[in-house]
Amino acid sequence: MSDGITVERDGATGVVWLDRPERGNAFTAAMQTELHRRLQSLDDDEAVRAIVVTGRGRHFSTGADMGPGGANFAFDDARHLAARTEMAARPRPWQLRTPIIGALNGSAVGIGLTFPVQWDIRIVNETAKYGFVFTRRGLIPEQNSLWLLPRLVGFGRAVELLLTGRIFSGADAAAFGLATEALPGEQVLRRALEIAADIAASTAPAAVGVTKRLAYELLSETDRESAFYREWETFRWFGHQDDAAEGVASFLERRSPEFSLSKHIPLPQTDRGWSTDG
Repeated sequence: MSDGITVERDGATGVVWLDRPERGNAFTAAMQTELHRRLQSLDDDEAVRAIVVTGRGRHFSTGADMGPGGANFAFDDARHLAARTEMAARPRPWQLRTPIIGALNGSAVGIGLTFPVQWDIRIVNETAKYGFVFTRRGLIPEQNSLWLLPRLVGFGRAVELLLTGRIFSGADAAAFGLATEALPGEQVLRRALEIAADIAASTAPAAVGVTKRLAYELLSETDRESAFYREWETFRWFGHQDDAAEGVASFLERRSPEFSLSKHIPLPQTDRGWSTDG
């Protein structure tokens, strides 16, 4: 364990544990830095096909550690500069090529919830409590949640959750679209590992990595035609790669695929080459 984070391997899955159960897995600044360092390290490893993040003990994360030695939100100029420097260097989960699955085994509030919102798939405990509680602590929501949450659950629902800071259940989270599944607590990690294992066994690393990268890239594309073209040209480019031939052959031969391309394959450069005008 380092700074409250433990990493294990389960086949082709990297399992990251928030590992401060005695503090409800509450985040310190060092723990945040270590979490992102470990995510980057696992993404760098070609043998890791999926990452699962879960919490040790009863909670997933009770947010920022506000006990002695924990969080202090009144940054002076020196701390503010240090935090900005650290955050600028921090890897963005949406830019990593490896799928990140949040196995929210227990309750999660504040930054304990805004971090998982940045990840790709969320499985939650149906009876646990979740909330963007910032306004109830005299703060505003952070970790990109003001940008992303409306895109996940719709603007009206997002504003209601963010303004009120109210607590909601895991079952509610799934109904809102914030989580893909809500299960009994003891099944959450198992289900996340099943999804990770299926990705590892059945999908092409390069196709998954590029699909993830483009999905987030196109969230900020306001021109629908440009998004269509970017997607199409990348699809056409993939059709000429070895993995596409292998995917078809393995399907027809009813065998497991043996994909060879790296999940970090560079995206092809595309220039818009058509017009729908006139």
